Amino acid sequence: MKRIILLLIATVISAAISSAEGYKTENNILYKAENDEYSAKMCRLDVAYEQGAKDRPVIVWFHGGGLTSGSRFVPRTLTRDGAVVVGVGYRFVTEVDLADVLDDAAASVKWVMDNIGQYGGDVNKIYLAGHSAGGYIVDMLGLDKHYLAKYGIDADSMAAIVPYSGQVITHFAQRKKNGIKELTPTIDEFAPLYFVRADAAPFLVISGDREMELYGRYEETAYFVRMLRLNGHKDVTFFELDGFDHGDMAEPGHLILLKYIRKRK
Repeated sequence: MKRIILLLIATVISAAISSAEGYKTENNILYKAENDEYSAKMCRLDVAYEQGAKDRPVIVWFHGGGLTSGSRFVPRTLTRDGAVVVGVGYRFVTEVDLADVLDDAAASVKWVMDNIGQYGGDVNKIYLAGHSAGGYIVDMLGLDKHYLAKYGIDADSMAAIVPYSGQVITHFAQRKKNGIKELTPTIDEFAPLYFVRADAAPFLVISGDREMELYGRYEETAYFVRMLRLNGHKDVTFFELDGFDHGDMAEPGHLILLKYIRKRK
């Protein structure tokens, strides 16, 4: 495990100031055609890209919000290095089943695979990333292969799965729907931990400070990493961000992701 010090704050600030120059964004793209108004509103994405770019890495970004709130956006810092960045919206478990939420996410990846070339993205360099609930989503897509397989995509073909402080037991929003308290851990078919395996795509796993994280999320994350490795996974990188809590760890996490991508080009 690697630990990050508070000096990252200054780097994050300078990175945010210098990012997004020369980028163009196409907003509100429908990626999944359904016959109801709610789906038409939520199943949309935004694409940020440099005009004239070719063969760029692609970061597909899923926002947080406990699977019950939040909205899609393109993190400005992730546009610093020329990657194509896709901000994905999805339906919430307050209105649909969790399996439907995960299907939305898988459908958005299908759209990316089919269309990202016209924005300069390389389909062989797709990184699935997200914070909190978004981290949970990318873990599920990366490990339970049937969600992406429905759309003809091998989850193991992703360049990497990058959860920022993602829940790896069954998500607390799903447990709440089933009458289970948020501090009662559960592992079932909606838990990334249930699907840990050696042959998954590479993992970059990022946690906030163990003393500041939400509901013991660091310990969940550390166990998740350990179980991936014990199952034989050979490409798992793990960072703990000292001094950053669950909410503010995403910005330094972006810099870690960008550095990770640069090393893998």
